[in-house]
Amino acid sequence: MQVRTASSPQDVKAYDTTRLRKEFLIDDLFAPDEIKLVYSHIDRIITGSAVPVNKALSLSSGAELHTVHFLDRREMGVINIGGEGVLTIDGSPYSLRNRDGIYIGMGAKEIRFESKYPVDPAKFYFNSAPAHRVCPTALIKPETCARVELGSLEESNHRTICKYILPGQVESCQLVMGMTSLMPGSVWNTMPCHTHDRRMEVYLYFDLPENALVFHYMGEPSETRHIVMRNQQAVISPSWSIHSASGMQAYTFIWGMVGENQAFDDMDAVAMKDLR
Repeated sequence: MQVRTASSPQDVKAYDTTRLRKEFLIDDLFAPDEIKLVYSHIDRIITGSAVPVNKALSLSSGAELHTVHFLDRREMGVINIGGEGVLTIDGSPYSLRNRDGIYIGMGAKEIRFESKYPVDPAKFYFNSAPAHRVCPTALIKPETCARVELGSLEESNHRTICKYILPGQVESCQLVMGMTSLMPGSVWNTMPCHTHDRRMEVYLYFDLPENALVFHYMGEPSETRHIVMRNQQAVISPSWSIHSASGMQAYTFIWGMVGENQAFDDMDAVAMKDLR
């Protein structure tokens, strides 16, 4: 498990490209037959992936958590962005197609990832947050999730937000997750942008061709920076930072939020005239 410490917005102003990428970019997810984990001190979120190809993969706590099982003090949300897979939780198997998700409550002990077809392996992406109460495990189908359509083609930001884990749909202790898909011809997400001091966020960008890029914008509104990102890379967004992007073409991203509350609309809007 890789551990990353928190960064002050005052310090980030002086970061060069290499340092920005080292602190915030997660660029080595989805390795065959491996589980990848990045533990951030920012609200203690863990971003991870599992790609079982030739064998099943079991999730262990590692030395960093000082627990017997990974979810002894945590909850987790998982979304599959690959081929069909099976996630087994304490002996109970759940089949996950592409875009299917699952919420796993605190206290689950044995978690195992498998692919149905090795030639088209599952790619399980997950966010995990500290938890203080048990919420029921729930299989999530995107066709039954709450959806919101925002933006327009004229503004190049026509997109659909699919909400997977949030109050009123799938109960969790503090984790909120969902997926946003841009329509063909649109390239901007979350613009006009915002911050939310009560919550941090992690974005995973995918559905991008090999040579396509996304420019992820971060930093305080008056001190913006960018990180060049490619397919199936994630980025950590501190609560003081904007989190927006523009791409070479339409793309999809998974967002996961952890923090003080779960109110989706609890945002501090940034006026376009104040961006620098």
